[in-house]
Amino acid sequence: MLNIFKYSKCLSLVIALSAISLPSLAQSSPLIAQNNNSGDEELENTATPINQTESLLSIKGGKQLMDEAQTAIAQENYDLAATKLQQARRIFNQLSNFYLQLGQSFSGIDNRIADGQRADALETATLRDETTYQLALVHRAQNKPELSVPLLIQIIRSQNPTSELGQKCYQQLYEIGFVSKPFEKKASN
Repeated sequence: MLNIFKYSKCLSLVIALSAISLPSLAQSSPLIAQNNNSGDEELENTATPINQTESLLSIKGGKQLMDEAQTAIAQENYDLAATKLQQARRIFNQLSNFYLQLGQSFSGIDNRIADGQRADALETATLRDETTYQLALVHRAQNKPELSVPLLIQIIRSQNPTSELGQKCYQQLYEIGFVSKPFEKKASN
């Protein structure tokens, strides 16, 4: 009998506390906001897309960083160029991963969306690799070839040694002295 009394007392306390905290939660959260036909609240609850022209998490944002890096390279400010290229590389890598994950999520559900996301993932991965190549060149210009080596190898693995960018990367590794044999693409018969 005593246990039932304690249980009902605790239950009453929980109900009382939830009655106190729910109104304040409803006022502070746009997801739980009460409908009082206010235009401002409707605007708060409306989802808006990321502004692709202003967001850094976009292809345009990554390309802007690449342009800033090129300006820094022209001014021989290699530290700033390296920073901008690292930021652009990170953005393109994130975008590529996000697009790939979305594509995989829609595979078999809506192949049109899945194929579009895979195409976006490929585009951003290519931009990531081009940015990584520029970063490797900046490290060479800074007389830090040891920082270039892992970047060049990553690109070769991503692009394939026979692609144009893959061949450029291998040539850089040869010039650095990391590899001892030049790569000559064999003509196909």
